[in-house]
Formats: sequence, C-alpha cells, structure tokens
Amino acid sequence: MTSTPFPFTAVVGQDDLRLALLLNAVSPAVGGVLVRGEKGTAKSTAVRALSALLPPVAVVPGCRFSCSPGSPDPGCPDGPHEPGTATERPSRMVELPVGASEDRLVGALDIERALAEGVKAFEPGLLADAHRGILYVDEVNLLHDHLVDLLLDAAAMGASYVEREGVSVRHASKFLLVGTMNPEEGELRPQLLDRFGLTVEVAASREPDQRVEVVRRRLAHDDDPAGFAARWADEEADVRARIVAARELLPSVVLGDAALRQIAATCAAFEVDGMRADIVMARTATALAAWAGRTDVLAEDVRQAALLALPHRRRRNPFDAPGLDEDKLDETLDEFGDRGDDDPDPDPDPGPDGPGGGGGRPPEQGPEDGAGDAGAPPEDGPGEQPPPAPAAGGAGERSAVRAAEPFRTKVLSVPGLGEGTAGRRSRARTEHGRTTGARRPRGALTKLHLAATVQAAAPHQRERGRTGRGLVVRRDDLRQATREGREGNLVLFVVDASGSMAARQRMSAVKGAVLSLLLDAYQRRDKVGLVTFRGSAAEVALPPTSSVDAAAVRLESLPTGGRTPLAAGLLRAHEVLRVERLRDPARRALVVVVTDGRATGGVEPVAQAGRAARLFAAEGTASVVVDCESGPIRLGLTGQLAGELGGTTVTLDELRADSIAGLVKDVRETGSRRAA
Repeated sequence: MTSTPFPFTAVVGQDDLRLALLLNAVSPAVGGVLVRGEKGTAKSTAVRALSALLPPVAVVPGCRFSCSPGSPDPGCPDGPHEPGTATERPSRMVELPVGASEDRLVGALDIERALAEGVKAFEPGLLADAHRGILYVDEVNLLHDHLVDLLLDAAAMGASYVEREGVSVRHASKFLLVGTMNPEEGELRPQLLDRFGLTVEVAASREPDQRVEVVRRRLAHDDDPAGFAARWADEEADVRARIVAARELLPSVVLGDAALRQIAATCAAFEVDGMRADIVMARTATALAAWAGRTDVLAEDVRQAALLALPHRRRRNPFDAPGLDEDKLDETLDEFGDRGDDDPDPDPDPGPDGPGGGGGRPPEQGPEDGAGDAGAPPEDGPGEQPPPAPAAGGAGERSAVRAAEPFRTKVLSVPGLGEGTAGRRSRARTEHGRTTGARRPRGALTKLHLAATVQAAAPHQRERGRTGRGLVVRRDDLRQATREGREGNLVLFVVDASGSMAARQRMSAVKGAVLSLLLDAYQRRDKVGLVTFRGSAAEVALPPTSSVDAAAVRLESLPTGGRTPLAAGLLRAHEVLRVERLRDPARRALVVVVTDGRATGGVEPVAQAGRAARLFAAEGTASVVVDCESGPIRLGLTGQLAGELGGTTVTLDELRADSIAGLVKDVRETGSRRAA
C-alpha cells in the first residue's frame, strides 16, 4: 500500500524552496536544486511532494529505460524500438540512498553469463529509473566520492555507461537532480555543488503563528493522510495546471539583450567561475517569466534568478558562507539595465502573487503563510553557534584573536593500510583504486579480476565438457579484484588555549596553522574534531563531524588564558576517540596536538601528561605534535611529549608545504618502528 504524500501546496512558508522546485518543474534545463538547511525544515517533504505535481510521462511500452515514443534512444539496451503505441505513467521520483553501492546506482552486469554465453544481461540501476524524472539525494553532502563521480558523469553527458572487463552497456539518463543537506554535517564537493542549477537556504520560522500552523497541518496529515490530501486537491490541481501552462509558454519567452547584459554583468561582478552560472541564470529568468504568464523577461526576473543561482557558486573555500550582497546586486542591475520601458519601479509592489521574479511564489495558501523566512540563514545555524562556555579557572583570560591567513600544507597520513571510508588521505583497501590482487568474492561480485578468473576456470574445461569457443565458467571460478586507494580519517585537534599560548601574534599563527590543516582535511574528505584545554579542565569544543567550517568558527572564537592542563586535554581526546571507535570502527584517527609542551596545575602535571600520552601509544594511534614554542630559549618539551605519544614533532614553520617534505616520511617511519 502506497502512503499518501504530504501535499506540496500545504507546505507552510519556505517560499524560495517551493519556487526553486517549481521553476525546475517548468524548465528541467535549469539544472536542479540544492536545498541547504537545518534539520526539521520540511526539505524532504517538499521535494517528495513535487513529483505528484509533474505531468505524466509518455514512454515506449515495456522499455525499462523510459524511452520517449517520439524520439527513442537508438542505443537503448531494450531497443531498437519500432514505431507503435505509447503509454503514460506518472513522473517518478527516485531516491538515492547515501550508502548505495555502485551497482545499485548505475546497474549491474551478469559477468558470469557474459563470459560463458557472451550475453549482456543487464539489470538497470537508479540512473535508469530516474530518466525523465527526479533523482533525489537526501544528505547529498555525505555521498561517497565514487558515487559523486558517477553522478557528475551522468549529469554532464545525459547518459550512463556501465563497463565490466570489456563488457559495456550505455543508456540515456537525463534527470532533475535535487539534493538536500544539513551544513552541520559537512560541505559538498565543489564539482557536484556547481552541477546544481539553483540553491536555497531554509530555516524554521521564528514566528509563533506560523510554527503553530506547521504543527497543525502535520498532525492533520498524520491522522488522516487521504482526507488531508483531499482537502488540498483543488490547490494541487491549480498548481499542476499552472506548470503545464508555463511549460507550453516557455518556448515563446523572449530573453532580450538588456536582460542578457544584466545577467553577464552580474556574474562578472560576483566573480563566479566559468560560464555555467550565466547559462543557469538565463534559463531561470526565462522560467520565472513563463511561471508568471509573461513572454518577456523583466529585471526582477534577473534579480530573482541571481538570488537562486549564484550564492553557492561564490564560495572559494569551506570557510566562506554562501550568500549574495543584495545591495551590490541591485547596483549592478541598475547600471546595466534598461529600466525605461521594462521596469520603471526598481522596487515594485510584490502584488498578489508575492515577491520574487514577477509572481514567482506558488498560489496563495492563506494568511498563515505570509511571513515565511525561507532563504534566510538560521540565526543560530550551522557554523554560527556561539562557542561553549570557557572552562573555569581562566585567570588572566584574554579575548579571542583572529587567525592568521591559512596556507597550503602537505598531507599528514596515518601509517599502515586501512579499510575505512573512501577519501584522500591514507592508504587503504577500497572498492576503487589500483588493483593489487584477487580473492574469492564475499557476497555479490562487484569488481571482476579477469585474469584470476580465467586462471581458476582453465584447468576444468575438459571435465566440464567444453566444446565451443566460450569458456565454461562457474560461480566458484569468479575472483574479486582487491584494490588499494585512499581513505578519509578522523583528524582530532587537541589545542592548547592556556596562558602560555596567549601572546596575540603567537596565537594568531597557531590558529592559522590549524585552519590550514582544517582546509586540508576538507579537501581529503576527513572527519574533524576539536578538543581544547586551559584553566583547570578540557572540553570538547566540537565533537567529530564532517563540517570543517563549524570547526573553523569554534577555533576563531576560542579565548585563551589560565594554566595548562595538558593531561586533561589528552584524556578528553582519548575518550572522544574511544566513543568514535564504537560508532565507526573502520575509520582510523590522526591526533594533532597543538601546544608548547608545558603542563601546569594539579599534582605532578608533567607525569600525568606522560601517562595520558602513553595511552595513545599503547593503542597505536597516529599522532603529530605541532610545536608552538617560540623565543630564543626553547625547552624542547614537545619532543618529549611526541616520544610519549609515539608520534612525531613539527614546528609551525615546517607545516608549510615548501618545508614539510620530510614530515610524512617521519610520521610513517615512526609508525613502522612502533609496529615493529
């Protein structure tokens, strides 16, 4: 029994989200939507409700790849298709789970039949199901890199290719890509980010009346889904008819030279990379005009298109917040626009259809929807929470100082060979990478080692009665290729924020170094955590997460002062790693201790710090001590700490890419000596 989805028109507020989805329904060429926002803001609800508004799709009967009867794919695996009757089916929304396998996404070939019979037995995947429909990825920022690569290829070429040891299948795959994400859990890979045509920021309303209406409608739907949907049937039908009318009008919309100049000038003014932004803005402005029932593109269409298409294309690194300076946008539009005939009022009355591009808002839903704050960043959203209260005992506490400019570092890797989540830091056994050997498959075969399979089957051909050209292959002959690639690690920063680190210039350099390592962790798909210690205690400033920008914000606001409870910091870090191993046992850790090595406060602080450090060495945890000691007289305490940890030491200057050449070797050699 199919559950009744929540009606699209019953979603309260979230005007920008609904508008972006509807524009893609009008013109799929816009390129999809990325929805960013905190949890519990109706992101998934709105996306799932969209598919019910899309017109039905005409397909060739019996074709598993949804070929259009008017222009079937000549390379369709189920083809060639003869001219005949067409059938209609509802538009599909296909969900891609974050943990899906490659075969589930692109489809699977029966290698055993291909080798033995020469038959291309192909089971279609999600990319085939999504053709001419919606491909929805919840938590898209957590998608594994190899699946991201496949999505990028399909989105760029409009087709999916499946190849297994010389056996190849191709089919059309054109879909509307919709992703949702919570930035608290990490940012999206830049290549995939640019593939989304539009982006919207969503947040829960701070208006009590609107929140009441959200709860009222949610409870009504849960109590009687069918009855609730029936009450919104007329509004759903109106929007569905408006989408059809806008699609029919779209080819007649004229994008004039004035609007094109505004689009080009806006993209140049905001320094977006490449030309995709210009094209997306043009398509979005055209769709906005069609949605408003017009055949000409106005300045407000261009403005709304910029607000939807540019914010996610302006980020230069993960520490930059997405967004657009609207004052600068208006100045650019005024400078390059011709408002004499098109737009006499630079700030027109929104009118009955609401603001945002000439009637861009969906049909009115009642007075309770009028004060939506969709698109505004949360007041206390991801990466912007106030830092935790400082530890007690901070005598002589100083306010936080700004970090120095980050710089490029080389990789700090964990010794040995892991089996963790695919990434770009340390060596690991992975599904992708260079082939290093073969083994019997455990479960379904995913990567065939052809030479090993033939070698296993060859001695048995006579007893199996081989007579023809084909090789008689049985299940026991199949061999899985073992491969070596790179994994992502947990990089846990343990930062000394005591009074001995409090010199402003010195702490600024320390924060700059940690920010540089955070940027490197983002690029290498690591999880990060942050433990700080000062005064009389240590605290977890940020539990392990994929959101490096959240770590950067916590670090930036970190105050300093008080004694140096080094042992407390190490013990707290050890506890964080213990809990994280239970959650994700395959992910190996790299502990980066940032300190000058001093330990003060309590009974025998140096001895306690040594005992805490030896816990890491006993468990074989990879570690690096960043030596922050400065001045003409150096005590060499960080070297002693690194010895207790079983790790290595590096100075702040040595962290830079041009002077770190021997560091990776040192880390690996230290790990090898410890293993021996």
